Amino acid sequence: MERSYNVLFLCTGNSARSIIAEALMNRLGGDRVRAFSAGSFPKGEINPGAVPVLEALGFRAADFRSKSWDEFAAPGAPPLDFVFTVGDAAAGEVCPVWPGTPVTAHWGIPDPAAVEGSRAEVGAAFAEAARQLRNRIDLFLALPLASLDRMSLQARLKQIGEQANAARPA
Repeated sequence: MERSYNVLFLCTGNSARSIIAEALMNRLGGDRVRAFSAGSFPKGEINPGAVPVLEALGFRAADFRSKSWDEFAAPGAPPLDFVFTVGDAAAGEVCPVWPGTPVTAHWGIPDPAAVEGSRAEVGAAFAEAARQLRNRIDLFLALPLASLDRMSLQARLKQIGEQANAARPA
């Protein structure tokens, strides 16, 4: 049986994209992964636009909280295997030193929380962000993680991040 991996998703506010990615990875990854999310400057609350996405995955907004990435660099934090930035601003920031030796990649997703417009337009932006994240997570979960060396894994994760509209594996 393959071991379980700890995955951290980062963005600046930890209120939308990284929260959705955490929920998706935990739902789709089953026992193979344990996902977390955090932000460099957390908003302190979940963006209301993310709530329907979380609920569609069978979660409640109360199952999540907006938190600082410092929690994952502190003593006693889970050792991380993977760290993915999903916001462009977070990708450019100097990150803490993470416990473990995580493989990192940038999986930039347009920020649905920045969309202004009707309820339908905002909802569509959140649905699109969730779709893109799901596609990337599906591709990640299809990788033979235990059999790839670190350099190959790093290259594959970078490729996944560069696929803006990555297709789900067959």
